[in-house]
Amino acid sequence: MFEALTKAEQFEQIVQLSAAKRSGALGSEPAKISAEVGGMFKLFGGYISGRHLELLPGERIVQAWRTGSWKPGEYSIVRFELREHGPGTKIIFDHLGFPQGQAEHLASGWKGNYWEPLQKYLEQKK
Repeated sequence: MFEALTKAEQFEQIVQLSAAKRSGALGSEPAKISAEVGGMFKLFGGYISGRHLELLPGERIVQAWRTGSWKPGEYSIVRFELREHGPGTKIIFDHLGFPQGQAEHLASGWKGNYWEPLQKYLEQKK
C-alpha cells in the first residue's frame, strides 16, 4: 500500500484507473513522486501537487497537498495512516486545512480518483 502511494510508476497505474482519467480532464504529464521527506510530488497530470512532510514506510505518509485550482500558496495537510488489518491494510485518512467550500468536491475526488482506483489496482496485483 505504501509503495502504491509513493512510487510514481505504481501511482500512475492508479491514475489510469481514475475518474479524472476517464473524464479526459488530465494533462499527459505522468506522476512524479520524490522518495524523500521534503521532496515534491505532482499527480494527475500536475493538477495535484505538494511536498512530503513525513514518510514512514509501511506506517504513515503526511503531505502538504493542493489542487491546481486553489489560490497560490494555499495548501492543506493530507495524512495516510497504514495499519495491518487481517491479511490486508487499513487506511486511516485525514485531510485538513483545505479552502472553505471544498469538502464535498474533495470527498468525491478522493473516492473517484484515489480510493476506487486504488482498490482496483490492488485487486489486479493479487
